[in-house]
Amino acid sequence: MEQEYIILIVGYVFGFYMAWNIGANDVANSMASAVGAKAITIRQAVFIAGILNIVGAVFIGSHVTNTIRKGIVSTEILSDPHTALVGALAALLAAALWVSFATWRSLPVSTTHSIVGAMIGFGIMAGGFSVINWAKLGGVVASWIISPVFSLVIGYLMFKIIVRMVLSKQDTFQRALKLSPFFIGIAVFIVVLSFLFKTPLGKGLAIGMPMAAFLGLLLASAVGWLGKILLQWFVKNDTANGAESVFRRIQIGTSCYVALAQGANDVANAIGPLAVIYFLVKTGGVGAKVPVPVFLLFFGGVGIACGIGMAGHRVMDTIGRKITTLTNTRGFSVDFAAATTVLVASKMGLPVSTTHAAVGGVMGVGLARGLEAVNFRIIFQIMVYWVLTVPAAALTSMTLYKILSIFI
Repeated sequence: MEQEYIILIVGYVFGFYMAWNIGANDVANSMASAVGAKAITIRQAVFIAGILNIVGAVFIGSHVTNTIRKGIVSTEILSDPHTALVGALAALLAAALWVSFATWRSLPVSTTHSIVGAMIGFGIMAGGFSVINWAKLGGVVASWIISPVFSLVIGYLMFKIIVRMVLSKQDTFQRALKLSPFFIGIAVFIVVLSFLFKTPLGKGLAIGMPMAAFLGLLLASAVGWLGKILLQWFVKNDTANGAESVFRRIQIGTSCYVALAQGANDVANAIGPLAVIYFLVKTGGVGAKVPVPVFLLFFGGVGIACGIGMAGHRVMDTIGRKITTLTNTRGFSVDFAAATTVLVASKMGLPVSTTHAAVGGVMGVGLARGLEAVNFRIIFQIMVYWVLTVPAAALTSMTLYKILSIFI
């Protein structure tokens, strides 16, 4: 067998391993709050997230990817095909190994920051420190603070609103049912805007903010009232848990959206470098952007789904149960905070991580009950791993680049 096809097979193995790790670690972003609040079981979460990640990757995922993630490293290092090939393999495996280690430790990390760190390591080895965009790296560092703090504030405020408007009232069940169009509506509004501005398919439609806001309000109003009708049908005999019965159903919907968006956006962390390897082997060179065939998106989606099924419960348990005790109203607040943070920060041009936003949202609803409600020991461990992600992935990538250069 010719060497380039052996390299391509190795690329597929590394790409699948990275996708597997994305599923194992990042599924917690979408399903941890729902599992922690007992809206669904872990088995149901794995099944739902697995399917939605494949659908998101194939039908909403980008069919064009940047050869260098987040523009963190100059594309001039890709001018030599051999260097680009070795670098893409090293970066892919380095990022996957770090995420795999974090998953083994049951701690959530950003898969995007892992691939960014790995690309930095490859860039330094191939072109020196001058090829690194240090301003962009500064933005990544800033996101360690921006994402969780922003989400913490939104999660805290949303839960306080629910307490004020629903949980402090006499009949919380009827009160939640009466206000359900409002809570469903604001969630749908954020989901519609997120779909239009945060997914590759939405960006391709190129709809402006005024039209997006109009569509969001229209769909939010329609789905809000339709949701109330369906809730009256499904929860009419489930009054024992009060408002939690109503928010349980709403929360399942928000968690499903986050899983769909995860498949659409995060598949690029595994398939982007694999697409570079694929086109280097097939054509001998790559530009700043490369097309991504549908079969590669499907391949990545299946890899993510396998990771969810085999190891997704580890990080899900940390976010859903170990930071603070979650109920359905708190879980809804977490999902809403994470989705809103990612949308608003992205529109403002600020670096953002869904993982960081999800953890921040959980902290926010925990702090709404007081400092003693939050396990700060776990929070400290998570933050240490966030800080270590970029340098650990970079150093691993540099080592792997040296090793792979000997054999390729």
